[in-house]
Amino acid sequence: MLWLKALHIIAMVTWFAGLFYLPRLFVYHVGALDKVSIDRFQIMERRLFIIMSIGALATLAFGASMVVQSPAYLSTGWLQAKLLLVAILIGYHVACYRFMLRFARNQNAHSARWYRGFNEIPSVLLTVIVILAVVKPF
Repeated sequence: MLWLKALHIIAMVTWFAGLFYLPRLFVYHVGALDKVSIDRFQIMERRLFIIMSIGALATLAFGASMVVQSPAYLSTGWLQAKLLLVAILIGYHVACYRFMLRFARNQNAHSARWYRGFNEIPSVLLTVIVILAVVKPF
């Protein structure tokens, strides 16, 4: 179980690194005016999304493996709350994908300031998820 937990955390760090950086790329992409910069941001966003998606899938796989090994944890309130936040995080991941596609089609509808605010969401989720997993308050 400890190996699964270690791999789960490593994968989660990869996932969150992408979730923190991709919206930051969107902030810079909004300000790009020349074709070379726009093309560069689209390549960076696409490659980062692939890496963070691998991290996301690995995080979910290792997490699910731990639940399979200890299904009684599913009845604990802290894990139920954590899984709800993970579902929200998956929604955030999907939203990042949709924004990336809009940038690729030159159809972005948000400002750099908006993306700066959007970029704070994974920080809040990470903080609460870690507290739930470590402290297990309920």
